[in-house]
Amino acid sequence: MDTATHITMGIALGGIATLDPTVATSSTVATAVMFGTVIGSQIPDIDTVLKLRNNAIYIRHHRGITHSIPAVLLWPIVLSGIIFLFFPSVPFSTLWLWTFLAVFLHVFVDIFNAYGTQALRPFSKKWVAIGVINTFDWVIFLTHLVGIFLWYFGAEPGPLFIGMYCALVFYYLVRFAQKLVIHYKIKKLIPDVTNMIIAPTMGFTSWRLAIVSKQRFYVGRAENGKVEILDEFLRKKLPKSDVISAAKVDPNLSAFLSFSPLYRWVIEEYNDHYEVRFIDLRYRSNDYYPFVAVVKLDEELNILSSYTGWIFSEEKLKEKLKWT
Repeated sequence: MDTATHITMGIALGGIATLDPTVATSSTVATAVMFGTVIGSQIPDIDTVLKLRNNAIYIRHHRGITHSIPAVLLWPIVLSGIIFLFFPSVPFSTLWLWTFLAVFLHVFVDIFNAYGTQALRPFSKKWVAIGVINTFDWVIFLTHLVGIFLWYFGAEPGPLFIGMYCALVFYYLVRFAQKLVIHYKIKKLIPDVTNMIIAPTMGFTSWRLAIVSKQRFYVGRAENGKVEILDEFLRKKLPKSDVISAAKVDPNLSAFLSFSPLYRWVIEEYNDHYEVRFIDLRYRSNDYYPFVAVVKLDEELNILSSYTGWIFSEEKLKEKLKWT
């Protein structure tokens, strides 16, 4: 989920914590626990700072080790220890419990995004991405804002947020049902489908589609339950060539391949260089595929420049690659 939603979830969990008698009877404990739930709801995304280095490192590691099983166990201990230094009278076990729940909730809700997490590490590096909730979901965010607003004006936070989360469970079930209907319609439309990615958008009835059949890739959308194919490409096996082998050494392309499960590739040969481009098919936007990895090599297959990440025009891509 996005940062703003994670913050509101931390506040909501702090409100639920008031059902704990230890928290309810002490404003000091309540304050410390609120710090724990709000910070705990954010801490797994500390790896966002990796973007300051470069996109390749960020793509390869974001929502990786910081969202893993060891991290979920370690973050609450570290955060509770730091907060305890400022609130030494607070029972450490209470502070740890609610901080742990905040960290766990963060990782748990991220699993339902299309981006997903490596939540099963160290047992598996597989990306767990159920793909029924968009990274920013306005229903979830506004529901939390309304709950916080009602709390501010005197509503009992414990029952309020428990009821709110029960309603959101139903919302999640509706999203699962929507995805299942689209899955069924795709199977009916393309009988030889071998894989499909059905990803939510900010629109409640709008989904992005990336589909693999035995011979083709299909890219489309589902609007109000109606499936529409927008692009299709022949599946071509990646050749075993010196150009591809040289390009794969590049960290940007390597990071892209470690993250993207569905892509097509293009090799262009020019007078004095080669261009190898990998295009993620999951993110079609305004007739453009903005998530790419591009490697430029000279005639001796030395890497001249490369880029991976989000780019929305060829002009911007050339700037990134410092092409003239």
